[in-house]
Amino acid sequence: MKKQLTIELSPFDEESELIKRAAKKIGKKNDDGLKIKIAKKSIDARHKSDIKIIYNVIVSDEDEKLPEKVYERLTAARSVAVVGAGPAGLFCALTLARHGIKPIIFERGERVEERTKTVNAFFDGGELNTSSNVQFGEGGAGAFSDGKLNTQVNSPVIKEVLQDFVKFGAPSDILYLSKPHIGSDNLPEVVKNIRNEIISLGGEFYFSTKINSLVQKNGCACGVKTEDGRVFDADSVVLAIGHSARDTFFSLLASGVFMEQKEFAVGVRVEQLQSRINLERYGEKFANAKSLPPADYKLVSHPSTRGVFTFCMCPGGVVLPAASEEGETVVNGMSNYKRDGINANSAVICQVVKKDFLSDSPLAGVMLQREIERKTFLAAGDYKAPVQLALDFINGVPTKCLNGVLPTYRRGFEFFTLEKLFPEAVSENLKAGLFDMDKKLNGFASDGAVLTGSETRTSSPVRITRNENFESVSLKNLYPCGEGCGYAGGIASAAADGVKVAEAVFNKLRKLL
Repeated sequence: MKKQLTIELSPFDEESELIKRAAKKIGKKNDDGLKIKIAKKSIDARHKSDIKIIYNVIVSDEDEKLPEKVYERLTAARSVAVVGAGPAGLFCALTLARHGIKPIIFERGERVEERTKTVNAFFDGGELNTSSNVQFGEGGAGAFSDGKLNTQVNSPVIKEVLQDFVKFGAPSDILYLSKPHIGSDNLPEVVKNIRNEIISLGGEFYFSTKINSLVQKNGCACGVKTEDGRVFDADSVVLAIGHSARDTFFSLLASGVFMEQKEFAVGVRVEQLQSRINLERYGEKFANAKSLPPADYKLVSHPSTRGVFTFCMCPGGVVLPAASEEGETVVNGMSNYKRDGINANSAVICQVVKKDFLSDSPLAGVMLQREIERKTFLAAGDYKAPVQLALDFINGVPTKCLNGVLPTYRRGFEFFTLEKLFPEAVSENLKAGLFDMDKKLNGFASDGAVLTGSETRTSSPVRITRNENFESVSLKNLYPCGEGCGYAGGIASAAADGVKVAEAVFNKLRKLL
């Protein structure tokens, strides 16, 4: 017997009620012998007086066993160089290894254990390590984030990725939550376990190893050369370099790899008290209900032809120093799994368009990012962050003191007029967007809400163009992959793109046997 049911619970109900409600729905007097599996869990908070937690569950009287995916393996030895150990690179390498192909993974940053220490030292006022930081190192930029896994990509590969994350230590609720997240505190262990699995399947890792150039022969990529002069031959090369590998972008462009400008978005981080967001989203009756997660939001405004929207919202989170180049200040957000911090934070970003770019170069977006980040650094100095009350930013007046919300940026902050950091059109749209969002969510840009600058690494400012077989249009056997090359937007979609690229590599190598 197997049945799929929808069950509604009050925020004050215990989740153990599910099986009792399920038994009643299928006409059983008790729940003896029943097994219940949550397929999806979401919150209906449209009516603050009657918030419901909606469960889609599968009820059966026998244990469900998920079939193990079988991977076809190559019969001949082949190797693939994977440049980058973020979600795209790791899942690409994992899939290649499962197919019997040896992945050789190169990561300019440290393995996640050492990287965590390096990053925390920088947070506490230490020097910036330009090779290992929030942007670079095992796990990629997503290792210091909320660990969000929600994506607009509708693909069965996403489900496989989530199952693998659970296999390697992520919370099992990511399989059914409508907005799944792993949490920054859980990600290092998950990343380490993926690495160990790849090694057990024959893969090799080279950390603190920067790739200087591609090895090319007869119009094909056939290996990589490291900064210290070592050459590694490979049957193919996968570029999973992340959205901040600016020096690599310039090197690839100089070597003839075709790439294009890509529009992205820039802006600020806004912080409010999490209790304020809970009250506005859940109402007084449910604001403190323990079964409800810290409330989130997703807001969009269209003050002009440019969209302004929230991005990477982190309930109960903190704002991070996320620089990767000297003399440039960047911010990002992160949350631990419990999301139990005092503040909520989110990026509020405005679209930049090609007319904002500083040249016609494919890397003009990179140059715009750098310009904003240098201005941000100079505004506060020593990787401190410039901050301004949201209402002061909207009204165009300097901030003289805080009003109830304390910035969480660990390196310290200085008051600054943030509109000076951005192109005029971006600043004006951010002002109008914030004003509009405060009308949609009371307290969003008022009640002491604080803005911290600047958020610039929202997505890659360049696309390394590939064809329908996932290969570079200018160099055979070169596979641009993941967010950095312009083909994903977040952990789950980057990991899924890594899987797809690995399958494309496998299919090509299989045909050559």
